[in-house]
Amino acid sequence: MAGGGLAAAWELAVVFLVRPLLAVFFVFTLILLSWYVAWRTVLVHVPLVQEIAGLRPKKATKPKPANRGRFSKFYQSQAEAAAQSKSEGSS
Repeated sequence: MAGGGLAAAWELAVVFLVRPLLAVFFVFTLILLSWYVAWRTVLVHVPLVQEIAGLRPKKATKPKPANRGRFSKFYQSQAEAAAQSKSEGSS
């Protein structure tokens, strides 16, 4: 009789523990395999994914010139005009 109880307990363990664990393992394996295939075939070529994953080297940026815009040119000319008027006034 003890063998029958052990067999029933083993069947319950298989039904409620082993099968769900194998099912979860199977699903995670499929997800990981499909992610790997997608990564190797498509995602590695997408620029946004390359930037996020750090696969693309950063581009060297050039420093911006000090007098690059209209406002800086305007204020530069104002400063030069003020400096000339001061130098003419003191001479």
